[in-house]
Amino acid sequence: QVQLVESGGGLVQAGGSLRLSCTDSTRTFGAYVMAWFRQAPGKEREFVASDWWSGSSPSYADSVKGRFTIARDNDKNTIYLQMNSLKPEDTAVYYCATGPELGVRGQGTQVTVSS
Repeated sequence: QVQLVESGGGLVQAGGSLRLSCTDSTRTFGAYVMAWFRQAPGKEREFVASDWWSGSSPSYADSVKGRFTIARDNDKNTIYLQMNSLKPEDTAVYYCATGPELGVRGQGTQVTVSS
């Protein structure tokens, strides 16, 4: 059973916005941190942002601070990553992770920012 379901990626021009979502379909991970990572071709995985499912203590990578925001809908067991002022260097596969040692991951969603 797919535990984390992601959606919201796509193609956008530089300066545009996208919102990614990550849903805990099994309602299992309410006590854990949920994090967003990204990986561009030929590059290592990069931390983007994180927050607790049940709390409000967001953390952001310096590269996205001020442009990306985490929001939660606890009724839907969904965490969103609102991405504004997108840059070509934000192009990557984004995926969410949660659970013990962030070992449960979503399938990933492609974000492409054109210049």
